[in-house]
Amino acid sequence: MEAILSYFYDHKDFIFLIILSIFLGVEVISNVPAILHTPLMSGANAIHGVVIVGAIIVMGHADPNDYLALVLGFLAVVLGTLNVVGGFVVTDRMLDMFKKKKKN
Repeated sequence: MEAILSYFYDHKDFIFLIILSIFLGVEVISNVPAILHTPLMSGANAIHGVVIVGAIIVMGHADPNDYLALVLGFLAVVLGTLNVVGGFVVTDRMLDMFKKKKKN
C-alpha cells in the first residue's frame, strides 16, 4: 500500500493532467454539433492510417529471429487496417443518410 501511495504522490502532476484531459475531452466531445460529427470522424479515421505506417516501420526494424515482435507487429498492422477500413465504412453509411432518396 505504501508503494502505491508513494507512486501517486511522486506522479501527482501527471495524474492531475490525465484527469484534467479526461474532463476536457468529455466537454469538447459533448459540445460537437451533429452536423460536424461525420467530417470529424472521417478525419480521425484518416489520421489513424499513421498507426499502420508506424507499425510497418517498427516491424521492419525488428530482428528477423524475434518472432514475438514480428507477430505483434503483424497484429498491429491488421488491427490498424481494420480500424481504418471500418471507420470509413461507418462514415460512408452515415453520409448515405444525408443523400436525397431517389424517386421511382
